[in-house]
Amino acid sequence: MQKHIPRVLLADDFPPILEEIEKLLRDDVEIVGLARDGGQALQLALTLDPDVLVLDISMPVLCGLEVASYLKKAKRKTKIVFVTVHDDHDYLERAISVGASAYVLKCRIGLDLLPAIYAALEGRAFEPPWPAIYA
Repeated sequence: MQKHIPRVLLADDFPPILEEIEKLLRDDVEIVGLARDGGQALQLALTLDPDVLVLDISMPVLCGLEVASYLKKAKRKTKIVFVTVHDDHDYLERAISVGASAYVLKCRIGLDLLPAIYAALEGRAFEPPWPAIYA
């Protein structure tokens, strides 16, 4: 039986991070698109219907939380994995409230992003090894 290769949409307004994430994931997932703002991320998510949307929280046009909220209201099955610089409990709670499957700090994407994507696809909450944010 052939393993399903996840279809992933990447969204971040900072090109070096977007490129880093793409390089990190390209051997393990199918990158179906790249978005550089929240409006483009929403449009591509609705059009491409990816398995996972790797989404920055702080972006122009629409923030990642707004994109995720819209997708949740639209009852999309796309899993949301936030990548962020916000090591903050309030942001984490807001991300969960709009349907996030995972919350990954950008300083840890090399370690945590791929496991977070697979946890999301399996319907598990991703529990990163940085418990300070949950305190």
